[in-house]
Amino acid sequence: MKLLMLSDAASIHTRRWVSSLSARGCDILLFSLLRSDLSAYAGIPHVQVYSCDFYIDERSRRSQRLFDKLVYIRALSRLHRAIRCYRPDVIHAHYASSYGLLAALSGFHPFLLSVWGSDVYRYPQSGRLGEWLLRFTLRRADRILSTSQCMARQTNLYTSKPVFVTPFGVDMQRFTPLQPGAKTARFVVGNVKSLAGIYGIDTLIRAFALLCRRNVSLDPRLIIVGEGPDREALEQLCKDLQIDRQVEFLGYIPNEQLPSLYSMFDVAVSLSREESFGVVAVEAMACQCPVVTSDAEGFREVVVDGETGYIVPKDNPEIAAQAIQRFIDDPSLRRSMGESGRRHVARHYDWQSNVDTMVRHYAAFASCPMGSE
Repeated sequence: MKLLMLSDAASIHTRRWVSSLSARGCDILLFSLLRSDLSAYAGIPHVQVYSCDFYIDERSRRSQRLFDKLVYIRALSRLHRAIRCYRPDVIHAHYASSYGLLAALSGFHPFLLSVWGSDVYRYPQSGRLGEWLLRFTLRRADRILSTSQCMARQTNLYTSKPVFVTPFGVDMQRFTPLQPGAKTARFVVGNVKSLAGIYGIDTLIRAFALLCRRNVSLDPRLIIVGEGPDREALEQLCKDLQIDRQVEFLGYIPNEQLPSLYSMFDVAVSLSREESFGVVAVEAMACQCPVVTSDAEGFREVVVDGETGYIVPKDNPEIAAQAIQRFIDDPSLRRSMGESGRRHVARHYDWQSNVDTMVRHYAAFASCPMGSE
């Protein structure tokens, strides 16, 4: 099958889909708008990358204003040219308000659309234009896909079409518990997230400060993995709370190196204010690391409260600190909840099974007439 995928080439999610679908025999042309390093795709067979090399900053990419969306319209002629030359069997666009809109305007069918989160949560809330463009894109799609049930429900606020759930799970061979030697003697709290306000890292830091005051002799450690616009403010918060000596900001870490970090953590804590799919919780649980998460929808869907970790209210450092304290008071919880978490991920979020599901969605259109309207 010849697949034309419209997605950001710089995204780790895009790279994972391209690599895995190529391994299943798909011939892929990846159409990307953003300037990015394409070397990650060089060794993947049956994959071509068409980069428009547009520069789109983060503000423009997330903007709902029509003027800031014109860059996508500029790419339409290039997409039409790619369709004529490549002659795909299926187009699959990722992210409704950008690549999805572009695919909808192309008029090509079959057109599969994957929603990612803010494109159905925030974009339609920007005003009538944003909602109208989302409804237009969903109306043009032949099949709509979501990584979670909660995001599927959100999408159904704007379309009556069925939304199929295709979880974005983890490679159970890569995300696996390492040898106990990887664990340090200190109690380690870990977080893997972009350093942006929506992810509640300020709440985590305040909860960790409470933990430090209650466990002075333990000298716990907080490891924060990721980059983002709030890094300077978060580092200052650590200084203000006098815990900067116990908090380490590691910056960006490649996805393939995360299993070694999860294996160092006694507990992985994610206190997001919004979450459409809790992939970081799934990754941690696959590495047999228990989790403490907020009650954001995406986390409630993937974490079994009291079995694979604890779910706590958003923006509540005190209750988060109490949940983390349980792992200090009863170290056996790390093993028992960790083992339960890995079994849970194997049943529901094994990446190879998720790829099988996606391939079946493509196969459903294998006998359909291909081409443009």
